[in-house]
Amino acid sequence: MTLLKSIEVVAESDQSWEDAARRGIRIASQTIRNIRSMSVTDFEAVVDGDEIRLFRVHAKIAFAREPMDDGVAR
Repeated sequence: MTLLKSIEVVAESDQSWEDAARRGIRIASQTIRNIRSMSVTDFEAVVDGDEIRLFRVHAKIAFAREPMDDGVAR
């Protein structure tokens, strides 16, 4: 049986919401192994005057836990 855990993240980009999501996965994968999915829960934009300066995504990243020597996932 696989145990999944999720974390909530906020990632941003000056290019697009899609790029912000990709950056979120790229940065999370530096410290988390076995990422299985990302669920974007909200979109946000930082606006300066009449221009969007930053695109932000609020997301949940799910990853598989690895069993320890005693067989219990941590």
